[in-house]
Amino acid sequence: MEDTYEEELLNLSLAIVTDPGGEKNRKRKRRVNVCKPLNPSYEGCEGKIFKLLQVREEMLKLDHKRKGVVEDGKGLDLIHLLLITATSVDENNVNSALKNLTELYQSVSLMGDSVQRVVAYFADGLAARLLSRKSPFYDMIMKEPTTEEEFLAFTCLYRVSPYYQFAHFTANQAIIEAFEKEEEINNRALHVIDFDVSYGFQWPSLIQSLSEKASGGNPISLRLTGYGRSLEELQETETRLVSFAKGFCNLVFEFQGLLRGSKLINLRKKKNETVAVNLVFHLNTLNNILKISDTLKSVHSLKPSIVILVEQEGSRSPRSFLSRFMESLHYFAAMFDSLDDCLPLESAERLSIEKNHLGEEIKSMINCDKDEENNKSCPRYEKMETWKSRMESHGFEGTKLSSKCLIQAKLLLKIRTHYCPLQCEGEINGGFRDFERDEGKAISLVWQDRCLLTASAWQCV
Repeated sequence: MEDTYEEELLNLSLAIVTDPGGEKNRKRKRRVNVCKPLNPSYEGCEGKIFKLLQVREEMLKLDHKRKGVVEDGKGLDLIHLLLITATSVDENNVNSALKNLTELYQSVSLMGDSVQRVVAYFADGLAARLLSRKSPFYDMIMKEPTTEEEFLAFTCLYRVSPYYQFAHFTANQAIIEAFEKEEEINNRALHVIDFDVSYGFQWPSLIQSLSEKASGGNPISLRLTGYGRSLEELQETETRLVSFAKGFCNLVFEFQGLLRGSKLINLRKKKNETVAVNLVFHLNTLNNILKISDTLKSVHSLKPSIVILVEQEGSRSPRSFLSRFMESLHYFAAMFDSLDDCLPLESAERLSIEKNHLGEEIKSMINCDKDEENNKSCPRYEKMETWKSRMESHGFEGTKLSSKCLIQAKLLLKIRTHYCPLQCEGEINGGFRDFERDEGKAISLVWQDRCLLTASAWQCV
């Protein structure tokens, strides 16, 4: 049956191959810092900041639960208080900010409903923004998860939510179709250039799909060039993917890892191979518009058969702090709410996802413009129309996604979530859904009325 076949293609075991064995949990020696906890202009508030941190500590206790859903109207009250607090922080009204943050911490719980949980992490971000970077309290609030915790959180989110799977399966289907169009001339060779390979979860499903096409003793060659954040991450990703690919004797798999920032001239290419460029959640991480432009020019110079673009949907460019805060609040409120559709309230997996993945993104977003010494910058989350204009101005044109891409997306949502099909444009039925955009050249993943991400395919003009 076709449905059974499609369901097997979407089997999550293809995406999560092995655990991150070999990942080392680095422990850093903490230095005692006797600097004042607040910025210099905030002197005289030390007592209030200590009280705030005590209240926060109570909130963090897992047995300190404010059970169930926030009473009618209380959720809006929490959001309203959070926005007042953000305004106070932006205006350096420290006394008001500390008072409101204390009230927020007394009203939320990491084991509460989605409103409480998302407000808790935004409150953390605001508290850190008040503090001096030299303060040990700043480090306490902004403490990053270990490599192992970060991997586990990503793995959990990948497994329980359609968020990353939607992006990856849509991209892979478009890549396979580009390969099929050139089978007569590409010597059955596909070269994928992934600008952010991360843990490599996108590629096992592509490996299996290509292997199924290669039946009959005529192997297919898949070369994956992946850019990563560190040599350790690249080595672990290579080990994971090579191990998985060994199970498919009719596929020749090769991985080339490059550190982010390496020049494209280092790429090894085969004659007539189909080249696909994968820009999945990458362009928004670049520091400025110039770097985005340089990347797109480099991609165009490769003359790829297809370019896949997937980005979070939003308008969180580095404008004013409050506008960035508001847009991010809308986005993450939808993400936290969607997790309630995937996991029970007291799930340890949900806590891991929110604490070590989504919560980290929230706190980083709020404080990215004060983290210049670590060379961090605010991600550029744009509307689809902005990315479309940018791609077209760099010599790309959108290509219509096939019916297979759309059917696969709908099937994924049906299998992985309480899928709510879109009856007509603009009708809100709740839950995850997908919808076509730009005359079928793009497809978006939506939670209720909030667009979370958009995938599109491009070709060189």
